[in-house]
Amino acid sequence: MQKTVVITGANRGIGLAMAQIFKSKGYAVKGVCRSSSPALEALGIEVVDGVDVATGDGIARLESALVSTNIDVLVCNAGILRDENLGHFNLETMRDQFEVNTLAPLRVVHALQSHLGAGSKIAMITSRMGSIADNTSGGRFGYRMSKAALNIASVSLSHDLAERDIAVGIYHPGYVQTDMVGGRGDIPASEAANRIIGLIDNLTMAESGVFKHSNGEQLPW
Repeated sequence: MQKTVVITGANRGIGLAMAQIFKSKGYAVKGVCRSSSPALEALGIEVVDGVDVATGDGIARLESALVSTNIDVLVCNAGILRDENLGHFNLETMRDQFEVNTLAPLRVVHALQSHLGAGSKIAMITSRMGSIADNTSGGRFGYRMSKAALNIASVSLSHDLAERDIAVGIYHPGYVQTDMVGGRGDIPASEAANRIIGLIDNLTMAESGVFKHSNGEQLPW
């Protein structure tokens, strides 16, 4: 029986690369995004656009589009990166990052929880910048805080969903060459996506709630 994956932020970068790979593996792919892209449309998958996962209307549209969908893998990938420090203090961008990076993934899981069954998996795409122990350079207040909050929320989800046999993976993709970082990075989106999908494939309940680098290394909180 064909498996189904739902990916938020699927129109570009890591999300798009994951959609490509999951399709090649035979999954029915639902690509969720605010605005579609030519590259996403070219995949020939089901595109659910017009979804801003940080808004009530966006979540309602997502629920409506997936009302009859059983989900085997849910990838919460949508995120934003802004830059604040003590010399450039911006509460608005910090709040925006909490809405998109922390609250939106929780809203998505909450909205779609009835579509997940025993053996389903959730992948939270986070960042090692949310690691307190790994923070050696400071700054990036909103991004760091929002990802640290996502990490602890994901651990809570792993406990809350354990009795339903639903595993939660918490993944740092690496320093990836995407638009988010202006094309800088150590690895292409395709490699990060391939690594993460490998981790999802091998995710068991025993490793639910574990924070990992896409290379398989366990990261400190």
